[in-house]
Formats: sequence, C-alpha cells, structure tokens
Amino acid sequence: MKIQLLNENLASDLSWLAEYGFSAWVEYEETNILFDAGWSDVWRRNAETANIDLETADIIALSHFHSDHSRGLLFHPFNEKKRLVIHPRVMTALLDPFIEPPDRHLPHKYSEIEEKIRSEFEIVEAAEPFEIAPGAFFLGQIPRVVPFERGYYYEDPMEDDTALAFKTDKGAVVLTGCSHSGICNICAYAKSITGQDLHAVIGGFHLVHQENPAVDETIEWLKAERIPRLLPVHCVSFDIQARLQTEFGYDRPGAGSLIEI
Repeated sequence: MKIQLLNENLASDLSWLAEYGFSAWVEYEETNILFDAGWSDVWRRNAETANIDLETADIIALSHFHSDHSRGLLFHPFNEKKRLVIHPRVMTALLDPFIEPPDRHLPHKYSEIEEKIRSEFEIVEAAEPFEIAPGAFFLGQIPRVVPFERGYYYEDPMEDDTALAFKTDKGAVVLTGCSHSGICNICAYAKSITGQDLHAVIGGFHLVHQENPAVDETIEWLKAERIPRLLPVHCVSFDIQARLQTEFGYDRPGAGSLIEI
C-alpha cells in the first residue's frame, strides 16, 4: 500500500504546500481512499503536483468534524457523487453553533461544510467498524479503554473522532487524523478489529502540551507494542515531537511525503 500526505503542518520540501491540518491519499490493493481534506484547497493542489487523479477516489473518509480536516471538501473537484464515510455525530456537530475549539485556532463556518457534504456526497454514517474495502476498516467510534487517555478535546467528548486501519502481510497499518479519542485507544481498537499486531501508525497523535497529555505513559505504551514504523505528524507539539523522535528514531514526514508499506 501507499500513503501520500496531501496536507500536513509542514512541507516535506519546497515542491509542496502545507497548512495546519491533515489529508492523505491511500492506495490499498485496488482501492483509492481520500482520508480528510485539510482546511483549504492545499490537498487538491498537492494532489496535482503528485500527479494523483482524484477522480479515481473510490471512497472518502473523515476522521472527525473539525474544520482543519473537513473544510477542504469545499474545494473538491469531483464530477460525480463520491461515498463519504463519517461517524453519525459529524453532521450534528457541523450544525451545532456551540461546538467550537476554545482557542479558535482556525476561523470556520461549519454550516457551509454541512451543506456541501449533504448535497454533493453520498453519505455513509458508521458508528461501528465499517469495512470500506476487503481488509480496510473505518473504525467508527473508538472505545476509551486506556486509563491515562482522556479521549476528550477540552470539554468535547469527541465521539466522532476515528481512524482507518488496514490489514497487511506485515501487520496492521493505522492512519489517524487527530486522535482526539487517544492514540493508544485507537491502536488498541485497530488491533482488535484487524486481528493483527501493529506494523505502522501514521498521522496526528494529538499530543499537545496545552492539554497536558500523559506523554510518559503514551511513550511506554507505544514502546511495549514494538511498532516498527511510528510516524506522528500534524497535532504534536514541537517539544513532544522532539521527544518522540529521540525515543523512536524516525524521520518526520510532511506534506508531499510518500509512505510505502
């Protein structure tokens, strides 16, 4: 399988655009998946740079409703309705004027995203694990089982925060958007759904120091899993990212990076 990061906070080199948010293009067996769409049209422009034909997308999935992952759908190029897999809470959250990130790090108008999604996509709502292609799973609502992870975004319980998991010959590959539900919770659930040990975990880990995450406990949990490829991006504070790189010894990918399994 191949995972091309179409958007991330940092660019992998000067050929690519970057902005705060996340988007990835996944080629898994015979299925093409767009996972999240960032904040603007950066994902689309980077896809053009990568010579990716977005019309070949078989399915689109959103990790959660926040605008740095969903608003980019306002700029989609699709000529036909694509299937969009989301947790059922996403549509409710987009219409709720009282659900906003407390720091308001990105201005947004969620209603315009909701209208675009409802009119231009074939919506598939899944709170339970949903096999979007043989061996590829939209995980649905993530059980909170790891005691040191809150699974909240400030006071929002984030029931809609989810991830993708893929079965491979080397083990499960997990692709996350923001991991508000807890990166360890996501990984534990991915293992149970795929029936495999973890080979790679890629995407936002949501370890930001403003929310006082349990960094020591998270590192020890990930070490115990002995994951060969650990690639945190997007929502990880610089100090925590530096510590993770020291502990696990990886090169941080960015927008434009191609990850091959």
